[in-house]
Amino acid sequence: MTETGDTAPRRLAGGCLCGAVRYGVDDAFLYAVNCHCSNCRRTTGSAFKPFAGIGSERLELTTGADNILRYGGHEAHDVHCRTCGSLLYSLLNHGARIHLAMGTLSDAPSIRPSAHIFVGSKAPWYDITDDLPQFEGHAS
Repeated sequence: MTETGDTAPRRLAGGCLCGAVRYGVDDAFLYAVNCHCSNCRRTTGSAFKPFAGIGSERLELTTGADNILRYGGHEAHDVHCRTCGSLLYSLLNHGARIHLAMGTLSDAPSIRPSAHIFVGSKAPWYDITDDLPQFEGHAS
């Protein structure tokens, strides 16, 4: 317990496919969505990217910090494992926030995706079959 009586968030583990990069992250995500934009499809090789947003200070690389590959600009970029290529997270807002690729979590987070975004550019071969709200672009 903290001085205010609050308990610290549960810590989750995750990492890449080959295990070279591992991380710990607080289970204190602000939002989670399924993104269908063409960039997310390309970087994951899938129909969409389920991601959870959180402040970057809540994530700590525990193994393999020297094995990450950054793709993109200084203000926003994707972070991959240099060995296996797994997308781990995207850094945005000048490093203030990350979009964690939920498929890299080893532990189950308490949050679930609440919407589908960028369905205006979703893969034509994929049908969304759940009842989550759908947005042509960013969620309103």
